Amino acid sequence: MNVNFSQKLYEIFQRLYEFWGPQNWWPAETKFEMVVGAILTQNTSWSSVEKAISNLKKANILSIEGILQTPDEILAQLIRPTGYYNQKAKRLKDFCSFLKNEFNSDLQKLFSLEISELREKLLSQKGIGYETADSIILYGAEKPIFVVDAYTKRLFLRLGLIESEKIEYNQLQSIIMENLEPQTSLFNEFHALIVKHCKEICKNKKPECKKCCLHKMCEAGTFK
Repeated sequence: MNVNFSQKLYEIFQRLYEFWGPQNWWPAETKFEMVVGAILTQNTSWSSVEKAISNLKKANILSIEGILQTPDEILAQLIRPTGYYNQKAKRLKDFCSFLKNEFNSDLQKLFSLEISELREKLLSQKGIGYETADSIILYGAEKPIFVVDAYTKRLFLRLGLIESEKIEYNQLQSIIMENLEPQTSLFNEFHALIVKHCKEICKNKKPECKKCCLHKMCEAGTFK
């Protein structure tokens, strides 16, 4: 553990938390809904995912069997708001088949696996990459793994914690996790706060530095 780096991470978290407050993320009524949301949110906005999930609920098919028994074209139309809907419909069906065949349709059996094995199982599913798998582990299984995304890389680059946004996912994840206590609640809130901050303040093209609670820590604070 790098003491200075660790202290910076905790200070960033504290400032973000005091500024934004708790994010109550991931918004879902069930664990299965959370997983569906994680798969659907790839390459789209959360508002689009909410529309799709609402459609699945209205159609009364937001379940493993419900999705498996729904014709492909109907499922695709229900999740159309998320984009790439034919591809995502297949991914949902493939994941539900995986749960049914390997875990007897019991999501909790999957979630009971150790983190490394759970991650390996999730990554073995076509269309599920590091960010989606880790989101499912953190927010669904409620196990301590830090989710890295483009927002994390952008913020940490501007704060001078990394040298390039091209840093590999697992490398940045390891750096962060080596310098924070492995607490699910901390990782959950920290990731959600980073997403919120980068969407609202630390934007890609026009960051609003004057409003930023991290401005004094930021090496890129001259951005206008």
